[in-house]
Amino acid sequence: MHHARPRSLIRPDRPDRTQEAAVSLPTDTPGTPDTLDPRPRTGVWFLGARGSLATTAVAGCAAVAAGLTPATGMVTGTPPFAASGLPPLDSLVFGGHDTQSAPLPKRAEALADGGVIPHGLVAAVRRELADADAEIRPGGPQSGDMRTDEELIAAFTADITDFVRRRGLARAVVVNVASTEPATAAGDARLPASSLYAAAALRAGCPYVNFTPSAGLRHPALAASATVCGLPYAGRDGKTGQTLLRSVLAPMFVQRALRVRAWSGTNLLGGGDGAALADSRAAAAKNAGKNRVLNDILGIVPEGEVHIDNVPALGDWKTAWDHIAFEGFLGSRMILQTIWQGCDSALAAPLVLDLALLLARAHEVGLAGPLPELGFYFKDPDGGPAALGEQFEELLSFADRLREAP
Repeated sequence: MHHARPRSLIRPDRPDRTQEAAVSLPTDTPGTPDTLDPRPRTGVWFLGARGSLATTAVAGCAAVAAGLTPATGMVTGTPPFAASGLPPLDSLVFGGHDTQSAPLPKRAEALADGGVIPHGLVAAVRRELADADAEIRPGGPQSGDMRTDEELIAAFTADITDFVRRRGLARAVVVNVASTEPATAAGDARLPASSLYAAAALRAGCPYVNFTPSAGLRHPALAASATVCGLPYAGRDGKTGQTLLRSVLAPMFVQRALRVRAWSGTNLLGGGDGAALADSRAAAAKNAGKNRVLNDILGIVPEGEVHIDNVPALGDWKTAWDHIAFEGFLGSRMILQTIWQGCDSALAAPLVLDLALLLARAHEVGLAGPLPELGFYFKDPDGGPAALGEQFEELLSFADRLREAP
């Protein structure tokens, strides 16, 4: 059943974000160990909060904050970011939306069984996982849900604002880490779920990150809302493996004046991502970002395709293979092949934590609109260079900008 899209996705009477910290926390609210901590606290509201990525991020944040493990993979944990005013990891409070019911401690145990998280770590951070799980609310729309887009946005907004109010947070960053959606069909009268959540984030006055290839804030119906919201946002589609390599290798061919003739790739993966990307429409949305990086750097999309195969036996691990045919001096034809094997949630979790910290600080200092300086993290950034080295320089400049802000 289709319903008309609401004309306004952000209410004009949205309270000024500078007033968000001036809230009182009910004394009878369970699961709020931060009530006696006078420091400002920052919320991280995950969309897909019981997925492998969110579970790994929550467990990893707790472990790093407790000194149980180093912050390997977190760029914001390196010296250039030391004085940029980012929130400390132990000040983060997690919650989110999900359509799944398995609690985070159980999800973490499953990840430990798959070799993603050390077994002993799950027991060490079980309380933090349980606290985050208590803040997860039902997502949607699910099968049979008859609510209109406006009703769903209002419900999601209420969940986020209630989280901020009860936990006494200075602000919350909404981060989409849900499974990839099929591309929106032309003429569809309904907003996709990712865009419903994005609209709710803006209405709740929260910075927004889209770490997925789904439409999110990029849906045409949200363009005007994004322009006037006065909030920082970043994305789309996190760059964790195959495309990370492409953004490093493609500039090499350009700089050495070597002509790329063809660039093909294959991805083998299981878990929730593998199941979601078995849908050809979702896979097409994912591959668009991989090809965009090559087009932006090489100036062409070379001959060849990227294939994504769902292999459930691999669980949360994946293998990405690239075959690059290129031409050198005197027409010599040569081949470069790469194999990337890793765990996507372990690669992505530190980047998601980085982005939550960076967006929180950007919001604190009053930045608004898209942040092309964060293109380092995305296949489809909000402008800026496409090569990883140049993106890293932009990110370091952004760290300087945050450091110099009042």
